[in-house]
Amino acid sequence: MKGKINYLLRIIKIGIKNLYLHKLRSFLTILGIVFGVASVIAMLAIGEGASFEAREKIKELGSQNIIIRSVKLPETRMTQEATTFVGVYGLLESDYKMIKTIPSIDIIVPTWEMKEEIRYMEKGIQGRVVCTYPEYKDVMNIGLEVGRFLTQIDMELLQPYAVIGYSIRKSLFPSEDPIGKTITIRNYNFKVIGVAKERGIITETTGFTAEDVNFDIYIPFTTGRSYFGEFEITSKQGPIMRWERNWVKYHRFIVKVSETDKILTTSAIIENILKTNHKKDDYEILVPLQLLMQAEHTKRIFNIVLGSIAAISLVVGGIGIMNIMLATVTERTREIGIRRAVGAKRKDIISQFLLETVILSATGGFIGIILGILIPKLVTKFAGMTTIITWWSILLSFTISVGVGITFGIYPARKAAYLDPIQALRYE
Repeated sequence: MKGKINYLLRIIKIGIKNLYLHKLRSFLTILGIVFGVASVIAMLAIGEGASFEAREKIKELGSQNIIIRSVKLPETRMTQEATTFVGVYGLLESDYKMIKTIPSIDIIVPTWEMKEEIRYMEKGIQGRVVCTYPEYKDVMNIGLEVGRFLTQIDMELLQPYAVIGYSIRKSLFPSEDPIGKTITIRNYNFKVIGVAKERGIITETTGFTAEDVNFDIYIPFTTGRSYFGEFEITSKQGPIMRWERNWVKYHRFIVKVSETDKILTTSAIIENILKTNHKKDDYEILVPLQLLMQAEHTKRIFNIVLGSIAAISLVVGGIGIMNIMLATVTERTREIGIRRAVGAKRKDIISQFLLETVILSATGGFIGIILGILIPKLVTKFAGMTTIITWWSILLSFTISVGVGITFGIYPARKAAYLDPIQALRYE
């Protein structure tokens, strides 16, 4: 056993010495492996980070939720001369009552929403006012930084209370405690009772309309109805100032299903109910769980594509190693002849040349790992993208790099071993 170890160490020493004699050539040889390994780790880290962000945003919406939204259809009745337009669209009271009767549903939380300017003293910021119920906090996984959320008593007493989003706090209360302060929405005063924690921005890549929920402000549904009614009023610039006055009973239903395996079935039942109640498609059903499954599927495809591209780089690197080793065999033909003449066996020659290719590929693999870990960190720092380096991508890329070295090193090693010793000694 000790003899075998000494033999292996001696071969490694000789291999390193031979490679060191041609430092630049050895370095250029391993560049393909370096870039291949680095690209595997870096691309998988970027892909994993992007997938993680999408999954987390979808999970924030609740994996057991079904979100139903009112959708405003394109204007059809408004002429250029019209200055006022009254429309009706969206979810109805009958929808709410029928959906509520579905056995698999734990709770349904309606909302009514509007874009408004929120003011505090001389400061103002545009935000989305969400009139909702106390259960909204739990079904939408809203965490509180300070204060409390809305309660049933607030609903019953029509309290002018508000829970503001993280970005609203930063804009209106950058250096003071907002709890107890009074903000103004459309000439109505509201007392701040809580501040929501910062949440990720929902993007269109998750299947939802892009929106920043950190600019939301939550008020009791009953208070909102009392103050703002059921009409949303918007203005549009043009040759003539045009006003739209749309009647919307509910903007959203957040439906929480009792069991995960019943979500898709429940979604189909809800769709049938809405098709029955609505003559036009003025609603949209979004299932976060379904989007999560799609995100996982996309992640797998993304990893396969990125892995394939990186694998090509490794194969190219392997071809480079084989090319150099074939040239090395030609250069060292006389050396091979001498070694065979003094008693070296074919397996010794194969071991020598194969070990040199492994040293080259392993060295390239180590450098590639360092570069592959560094690149995602730079991407995170300068581009602000989330990157996640997984241990299996490092292990996989290094294993492949060594495997490529062995695979493409076998032919040159065998060619060296099967040279005719007499012809090799005569080679100049």
